[in-house]
Amino acid sequence: MDSRPADGAAAPPATGAPHRRTEELGADEALRLLGTVPLGRIVFTWHALPAVRPVNHVLDGGDIIVRVQDGSTVSALLAAQDGAGVVVAYEADAIDPATRLGWSVVATGYADAVTDPTDLDRYARLLQPWADAPPSRAVRIRPGVVTGFRLRADAP
Repeated sequence: MDSRPADGAAAPPATGAPHRRTEELGADEALRLLGTVPLGRIVFTWHALPAVRPVNHVLDGGDIIVRVQDGSTVSALLAAQDGAGVVVAYEADAIDPATRLGWSVVATGYADAVTDPTDLDRYARLLQPWADAPPSRAVRIRPGVVTGFRLRADAP
């Protein structure tokens, strides 16, 4: 994919930007950072192709909990799996567009529907829906692999 502007001209290099370096994050630090932002993206397979949906989340004992609404793609996907869980990736980040500094985290694991009524009530209080439709499902992602990196300013 070409990332040049629509007129075909090459984007000018950033001027005055700090030198940057990438620092790998450990799984614990990556999950801690993921817990500091309310928004992420769930990545799953839909009709044999990758699909991505923005969702809000909360961490619960190392699991990532997201809310979905009836009839949503994620909800339909999990219903079709008959409780077996489905492999997903979850990505969240905080990168400043002006400085180009920040971090990004990806957690990959199995997702399944939360069915315990007490948990569902608690997640309903913690995760407010984006749309004016009654949220009805919660999805628990149990991360198996957590990776991340931080973009830091470095001395020139």
